[in-house]
Amino acid sequence: MFHSFFPQPKVFFTSLVIWTLAAIFGWYFFAAGHGASLGFASVPEEQQPIDLSFFLLRENLWFYGYFFLTAGIFCCAWHLKARSHPWKTWSIWGSALIIFVTYFSVQISVVINNWRRPFGDLLQNALAKKPGITVENFYDLFLVFAQIAFLAMFVSILTDFFTSHYIFRWRTAMNNFYMSNWEKLRHIEGASQRVQEDTMRFSSTLEGLGINLINSVMTLVVFLPIMLALSHYVTTLPVLGEVPNSLFWLAIFWSAFGTALLAVAGIKLPGLNFKNQRVEAAYRKELVYGEDHADRAQPPTVQELFSRVRKNYFTLYFHYMYFNVARSFYLQADNLFVYFFMAPTLVAGAITYGIFQQIATAFGQVSSSFQYLVTSWSTIIELLSIHKRLKAFEAAIDDEPLPDIDQRYLEREAAGVVHADG
Repeated sequence: MFHSFFPQPKVFFTSLVIWTLAAIFGWYFFAAGHGASLGFASVPEEQQPIDLSFFLLRENLWFYGYFFLTAGIFCCAWHLKARSHPWKTWSIWGSALIIFVTYFSVQISVVINNWRRPFGDLLQNALAKKPGITVENFYDLFLVFAQIAFLAMFVSILTDFFTSHYIFRWRTAMNNFYMSNWEKLRHIEGASQRVQEDTMRFSSTLEGLGINLINSVMTLVVFLPIMLALSHYVTTLPVLGEVPNSLFWLAIFWSAFGTALLAVAGIKLPGLNFKNQRVEAAYRKELVYGEDHADRAQPPTVQELFSRVRKNYFTLYFHYMYFNVARSFYLQADNLFVYFFMAPTLVAGAITYGIFQQIATAFGQVSSSFQYLVTSWSTIIELLSIHKRLKAFEAAIDDEPLPDIDQRYLEREAAGVVHADG
């Protein structure tokens, strides 16, 4: 799944994590300060532009240069190390491009968040019938937003186009690798389905999960400093009283709680989804045999196979029921969480509507990033079940023992017994 596309995946991803952490710490503890001494100082949060000039801020230009330098060093090193790998350009340089474009997309969200403050304040003043507010004031802000929106659309469309090609190259690498080892794989249960369907589902599922993960990490890197800067507007919380950096700690606590809640509630779902793929495959396989052989797909056999499908689905429905109860409870409570803790600040009139909009949006960005597992848990479950099936291919190719569930299936098949659940 990975070494067909990435060079030495364990070493590659380990070095990527280490290099990324080193680059992040290098930025915050050295590069940012050094840039400020050279005239690339950051602009205070309340003075940042609300239009496209934001991307030309000296601090942003300095960061772009830092990113290209650190990413270039890493990619060049691995490009030389994996010079014989056929997919090194897509897997190494393509990954770096996706990471940068994702970061740039998060910056667009920052500009939109900056825009919310003057728009919210203008809306508040207009509703309060303060003098000097004209229609042209709104139109000017609408024009600025349109410019940001068109840039966001352009970046999003090109990113989706490139990512789709990137993922299909990954699927092509898997397909070529598996087919080159077909003689070892053809005896695995559902081998054709695993090569054709599971590689397709693996790549398409990973496309969404991977982009969301990168986006979550980048959002945290960009919005956490903004959240810390905005926390000075909200100093008092219900029950807790005064809490330094209150919004920052609230976002971490609430997201960690949701992640733990759904991880416990959904702990059984990956195995059940894997078993569901098996019973469906066994049922489909018998029907396919019945198309060519009159003695196959007889009513008793088909009924037995379908009863296993039904039993597994009913089990899935039950476990998904309490999982969805926990998930729905959390997501509904999430709608009011920040409002509840900001109530004293709102009643005191300590902030304007524009600042409130900015805080609510930034809190939502940070909270949703920490809630990656919460929002993606169902997709992660599906990916884990696909991974279990493809892992059997890895074992067969490397002449390692098959997973227990595959060994049981082959033993029963060799005994001439038709089973649906392996």
